[in-house]
Amino acid sequence: MQAARGASLTSDRTDPGCSTPPARRASRASSLTLVGLLAAAGLALDQWTKHLAVQHLADHGISLAGGLLRLTLARNPGAAFSTGTSYTPVISLIAIAATVVVCVVALRTRNRTWAVALGLLLAGVLGNLVDRLAREPGPLRGHVVDFLELPHWPVFNVADICINIAALLILVQVVRGVRLDGSRHHEER
Repeated sequence: MQAARGASLTSDRTDPGCSTPPARRASRASSLTLVGLLAAAGLALDQWTKHLAVQHLADHGISLAGGLLRLTLARNPGAAFSTGTSYTPVISLIAIAATVVVCVVALRTRNRTWAVALGLLLAGVLGNLVDRLAREPGPLRGHVVDFLELPHWPVFNVADICINIAALLILVQVVRGVRLDGSRHHEER
């Protein structure tokens, strides 16, 4: 369908007036697939590494890379940097809400970079949420397993890495002015 003077009534990814290259844009189905695959892979890697940490690091830590990285088992009832340790149920409910929000936003994305960011964010939020729901001392009060330690930095896990990479990608997309559909803020819709 065409509007007056040849303007398209629909957003077409092959639209010559669109400054976003087709390679940067993706269909809704492929974006959702990418979000789902990254979320599943990140969650699986996070839970597998936490399982290994609990099995092998309970009694001692391991130094790697000349002490640059240390594997140390820690259980965190709080949020980042062990803040809010007495608010574990609230943090758990916030994580559930964040999961729902990320899923809803993912339904709108048609851009590969946004899909990667949202998939990693979902993996990270779910990875720590699984701990809060399934680990001791009980549902909504479970402690997150952390095991990666850098000098002068709190102990963290794979889920935290996913969340931080996602945050960086989201920041890049926002600074570049790229919308969820792959168009740029300065483009006419």
